[in-house]
Amino acid sequence: MTHTPHGIRIRPGGPDDAPAVLAMLDGAVAWMNENGNTEQWGTIPYSRRADGPARVERYTTENTPYIAELGGTPVGALILDTGPSPQLPIAPAGEPERYVRLLVSDRRQAGRGIGAALLAHAAEETRRAGVRLLRVDCWAGGGGRLVRFYERNGFTATEPFRSGTWPGQVLTRRVA
Repeated sequence: MTHTPHGIRIRPGGPDDAPAVLAMLDGAVAWMNENGNTEQWGTIPYSRRADGPARVERYTTENTPYIAELGGTPVGALILDTGPSPQLPIAPAGEPERYVRLLVSDRRQAGRGIGAALLAHAAEETRRAGVRLLRVDCWAGGGGRLVRFYERNGFTATEPFRSGTWPGQVLTRRVA
């Protein structure tokens, strides 16, 4: 378990956290849509997507989930894996890596550094595993704001990609 200076506690997650992660994803979709972004994650809440609940269940059972909490309440989630999603046109790194498959925070807690704390935790877990490469992919639309968020958190943009019409960007971070 990790404690951050901002009172955020990060703990290992599991299947019991799936409802909280799904609620955060639903909240993120609603927030994006309210702010004019219907392209990144679409307009349908994750809980109502045909594959949404099952995908979150897989994240919490087949991958390595971490949950950020404030005062005992889940406010963020990070899912780590050993490579990119096979559904995306992203090549494996060619070396051992950890891959951020999902990063989401409760939009009602925006500005508290939850995403940054989870990314710092991902870097520490990567280092602890003896792996030197941490990668993530994100939506590259919207003027690149999300790409800049990852760059502010120590990542470097490497390869752009497209999944259908969805513009994406792979970013890397080397850990010592």
